[in-house]
Formats: sequence, C-alpha cells, structure tokens
Amino acid sequence: MSSLTPNNLSYASGLADVPLLGDTIGHNLDRTVRRFADREALVEHHTGRRWTYRKFAAEVDALALSLLEVGIAKGHRVAIWAPNCAEWTFVQYATAKIGAILVNINPAYRAHELEYVLNQAGVTMLIAAEKVKTSDYAEMIDEVRPRCEALDEVVLLGGEDWHALLDAGRRADPRQLERVGATLTFDDPINIQYTSGTTGFPKGATLSHHSILNNGFFVGERCGYTEADRICIPVPFYHCFGMVLANLAATSHGACMVIPAPLFAPKATLEAVHAERCTSLYGVPTMFIAELAEPSFDDFDLTSLRTGIMAGSPCPVEVMKQVMDRMGVGEVTICYGMTETSPVSTQTTADDSIERRVSTVGRVHPHLEIKIVEPNAGVTVPRGTPGELCTRGYSVMLGYWERPDWTAEVIDAARWMHTGDLAVMDEEGYVSIVGRIKDTVIRGGENIFPREIEEFLSTHPDILDVQVIGVPDRRYGEEIMAWIRMREGAEPLTAEDLRTFCTGKVAHYKIPRYAHVVDEFPTTVSGKVRKAQMRDLAVEILNLHAETDR
Repeated sequence: MSSLTPNNLSYASGLADVPLLGDTIGHNLDRTVRRFADREALVEHHTGRRWTYRKFAAEVDALALSLLEVGIAKGHRVAIWAPNCAEWTFVQYATAKIGAILVNINPAYRAHELEYVLNQAGVTMLIAAEKVKTSDYAEMIDEVRPRCEALDEVVLLGGEDWHALLDAGRRADPRQLERVGATLTFDDPINIQYTSGTTGFPKGATLSHHSILNNGFFVGERCGYTEADRICIPVPFYHCFGMVLANLAATSHGACMVIPAPLFAPKATLEAVHAERCTSLYGVPTMFIAELAEPSFDDFDLTSLRTGIMAGSPCPVEVMKQVMDRMGVGEVTICYGMTETSPVSTQTTADDSIERRVSTVGRVHPHLEIKIVEPNAGVTVPRGTPGELCTRGYSVMLGYWERPDWTAEVIDAARWMHTGDLAVMDEEGYVSIVGRIKDTVIRGGENIFPREIEEFLSTHPDILDVQVIGVPDRRYGEEIMAWIRMREGAEPLTAEDLRTFCTGKVAHYKIPRYAHVVDEFPTTVSGKVRKAQMRDLAVEILNLHAETDR
C-alpha cells in the first residue's frame, strides 16, 4: 500500500505492517540457519551439488575465518569475478560476516575494465574464475596485476589456493566470527556494484547491509516467500537482481537458491525449474522471451511455478501475458529499480489485477518514498503527468565509491535519488515507466516515448521482440527506428510494413521511418538492451553520418 497526497501530486510513501530488519547480513543468515538448518539452502543444478542451511553456513564461516587469517578486515575490498556458482554465494556471505566490502565485477569485463575497477575500489583480494567460455580470466589478471598496487592476493576458484583457503578456515577458531560480528553495524558499507556511466567510466554504487538486506527481504515478502519456496536464478549474481532480489530474498526467508547454469541458457533454466520443482523464476524480459521460444518448451513440467520476478528493463505486455498463461506463473511480479537503490523501489503484488501487473511496475515499496518531478526543475508534477522518478529511503546508496562529485549529480540535498527514468503515477499510486530521459525521441518538437511504440508493435503477430530508438535526422532532429526480432518462420518486416500496420492506430509522428530485423539485440550481461550502442550502429547501417553533421 502507499499513501496518497491530499493535493494529488505524484508522491507516495510505502506503508508497512512489517518493520525494517535491524541487523547485519551475517546475523540475519545465522538466524535463518538456526530455524531451518536441515532445509536446502542452495542447489547447483548443472553439477548436482547441494547444501542444507547447516552445510551452507559451514562453508560461509570457513571462508570468513580464512579471510580473517590472511589479513582481510572490516572495510577491506574483496572482489569477485565469476559467473554464477555456489562459490560466488560463499564469498558474498563470508565477506558480509567480517565486514569486508564485496566488489562485484561484471563477467563481461575485459582487462582494461578489470584494471579500472580494481584500482578505483582499491581491491586487496580478487577471487576469480580461471576461465569463462573463451575468456581467459587468469591471463587478464596476470596482465593487469602489476598495475594494481593495492591488490595483494589473487585466488582462482577451484584451484589449489581456493581449497587451501577453505581448509584453513575449517581449522580456525570460530569464536573469531562472534568477536568481529560484534563490531559491525548495519549501516556499514558492504557492497560496491559498478554501473555503466555516461562519463565512460563505471560508477561504484556503494550499498550497506541495511539497504540490500531489507530490499531483498521486502521483495521476498511481496513474493510471499517462505521456507518452502525454491527460487530459480538464471540472472547474474554480480548484479543486484541475483545477489539481492534472489539470494538475500531467499536466505532472509529460509528459501532455497537454485542455480540452473553458470550463464543464462533457456533450456537449462527450464530443466532446473522442472527437476527442482522451483516455485519462483526470475529474469529480464529477453530471458523469458528466450524460454518461451525454446523448441523443447513443452517437454518441461512447470506446474510447480507460483511466482517470479520480471525486471531489468520494460516488460512488454504480450510477454508478461505469455509468462502467466503458458508458463503458469500466475503470481509473477514486476519490479522496478536501479543498482543505486539496492535496487527495488516499486513492485506489483499477487493481489493486483492482471491489467495492473502487465501495464505498470506497481506501487512504492514498504518504508520508501517516491515522487515524480519535472526534469531539471525538481517540482513535483500532478498525477497522470510524465516526469522524472525519484526515490528516497533506506535503499538509497551511500554514494559512488570515492566520487562525491558523481554522487552529488544524482542524490540531492534532501537525499532523493534521481533515477533518470521517465514515469507516470496514476490516481491509486501505480507507476508506469515511459522511458529514459536520455532515450526520449524528440522529433520535430514532439517528445516521443519509445516504450509506447514498442508496446504497440509487440501486438504484431510476426514480431517476437522490438526495440525503438531515435536516429539523427536533418529535418526533424530525430527519426524513429524499430529494431525487430521476428518469430520463427515469419518473413522480415520492412518499414513500409510497419507503416501499414501503424497507420490509423498511432499518431503519424510515432510511426517508425526505419526498420531493421536482427537475430539478437546488443545487451549487457544482465540482459538489458544497449540502446546507445544500437544508435551508434544505426548511424552506420543507415549511413546517417551526414545527418549527424549539423
């Protein structure tokens, strides 16, 4: 529920019957272990490895003790660079237990990006996979290590050093963890997550125990999690979607984390849901689209699914409906957020109507505030009026690591986080995301939100997925281009086909001038579509260099 303002402005605060958790991640895990020691905590489906909460806690504590033995202390930065695996979760909770700050490194990073993050965060220890597909992590680490002054130790997962690290912890005095735990507070920084920035450098969003633990917990509350739930996690752990919405939501409720594969694979995800009888499934829209399009989709029994989360980018209405109808995820929820807000600010609920769940990102989360303001002016707009979405509360990051200048650009004096997203709040407090401020297409003075066109084009029977961008145009400033993924067996659509489909149904200035059919969109590792990269490619594809020279 959210409160309504008497003057009908776009502001809402999240009401809650359940108070915020007032403990650290380590203490919260200990409490869960005491309650559910013999229930499964973690399953790595592709390897068959399994841990009860008792065994999971033993691995976490052994690693935490070993980190203390090698000199890692509260506030030290420990980075992890690996795809999804059980060891990733051990590192996540072990660092939290001793107050070390976990630095998440994107598995897609190359040597120069790795070097930047290691130096910017002052990483003391790096724990990494040796190889991922064709990427030789060990080789890249050897390349950058001489230029990373703070980096004292590198441990490769699965290697002798890793096993020695765990073995040393198993022999250590467990009372050390109690002593260290007593020195930690829930407001301590505990995680740095790097986000893409317009400056060309990733920004290290610094998050606390309090922010990510509570966000994971309340996401789990809205999903109705109990110790009986089993969450299939194909989204990456390096991102908040995996380590907060999945891992922390699970462990704060005694639920089970299920890893279907190191990297996303639609068939492996469906297999894990089927074999492990998962009750919840996560993904960005492109993941759900891939699962629904999997040729062997009908071979899997998905009847155990009850809920799940679709987030990360705008969710096409047609995809949401298929997830509910074909996959049977009747209580699927939509979450909206960003790394800098731990991440979720709004979420739909199982009690919301289907229309609300397919057309909005829900209402404000418990214990948080949101408002929609006129961009650049900061004045709260009336409900029903588009503006920039802002969030305030426990979830807002402490700041960008060692960059107060960047922090000041997005968090104002009243501690409102300015998201850069354009949104509309209706009379009942439901929020619809209509686009990014920077993605808004301005054609001949008309502000056009790509999301609106994407939703309409998604109703075309031959279109599997579509993304709309603005491209340079000398006459109008920008023109509209649609990137399209076709359904299997369908003939490629042309711009003229789109014009015929749109004419009489959408305003003439919203009809795409260009169409481009692709097999895949350029995306981040977490599945977000890279619209900036698409715009750059479009200039080349359409030979619009002259249009940019104005």
